[in-house]
Amino acid sequence: MQLPLVSTLTPAEIEEDPLELMDEIDALKKERDAAILAHFYVDGDLQDIADFTGDSLKLARDATRVPNSTIVFCGVHFMGESAKILSPEKTVLMPDLQAGCSLAESCPADRLASFQAELRAKGHDFQTVAYINTSAEVKSLCDWIVTSGNAREIIDRVPADKEILFVPDQHLGRYLSSVTGRPMILWPGSCMVHEVFSIQDLLRAKRNHPESLVLAHPECPANILEIADVIGGTEKMRKYVASLPEKKTFLVATEANMIHPLMKIAPQHEYIPVPGIMTSTGETCACNRCPHMARNTLQKVRDCLKHRKPEIVWQPYFSHAQDVLKRSLLE
Repeated sequence: MQLPLVSTLTPAEIEEDPLELMDEIDALKKERDAAILAHFYVDGDLQDIADFTGDSLKLARDATRVPNSTIVFCGVHFMGESAKILSPEKTVLMPDLQAGCSLAESCPADRLASFQAELRAKGHDFQTVAYINTSAEVKSLCDWIVTSGNAREIIDRVPADKEILFVPDQHLGRYLSSVTGRPMILWPGSCMVHEVFSIQDLLRAKRNHPESLVLAHPECPANILEIADVIGGTEKMRKYVASLPEKKTFLVATEANMIHPLMKIAPQHEYIPVPGIMTSTGETCACNRCPHMARNTLQKVRDCLKHRKPEIVWQPYFSHAQDVLKRSLLE
């Protein structure tokens, strides 16, 4: 007699039909009075079900305008924190609280506080400008918060007689220093995704596509930015490709999921992701995918709506970060 097959997979490992998941999510959104916010770096299927998509600046602003009582934030932890800080009366859920950020992790609050004290002891008179890719605790120690979309504007608001300590992204800070003419003390952090782009692969791709244009995020190292035709955050990339009606080929040097919103807004173009390089072996790889953003899945969105967790819970230090976030992003 043939025994029936018994699956050894756990429920979490069983692949579910994406369309059925989307239907479940739509029903749960209505039931929970929820809106979904999704960053451009999460998978395309999550962007497609979201009520709001965008970069960090747009989504932070969207979080304050959402009429729903619950926000599900498909992104990384600091984004969910910022949404809660700017809309404390709302319930803010995240599909996976383990979705962190290498930039945020490179600048712990205690180390920043020690470094600030050290600089002051040496007579430096400075303001601290933090990239939004930082924890709420770090934001509470800063004078300004910037995104790639508003950084130049904010740097211009720092008094000319003050030095600037820029944390945590050294590449973005170096780029901003070059375009604004403001010297900066740079924290030695970097984004794991933008750090790994291979200059050799980019040059090879340019040789294979001589008419192509390079789109690069300012988090990329200087050797990548030197070859770029357009340097800007995700929103600037979208606006640029949409402004060109004739078909172009773009080499995209940022998180590979960014190609999804580029194709949606300007489908006439061809988009080629720039591969990364594994520093340990020298081999090229798909390192231009953020493992933290990849923690967001349809299943986890459904589950967090169903169970109303994981939730970003208000912390005492959020109030200290609230003033600087509002001043920098909303005013």
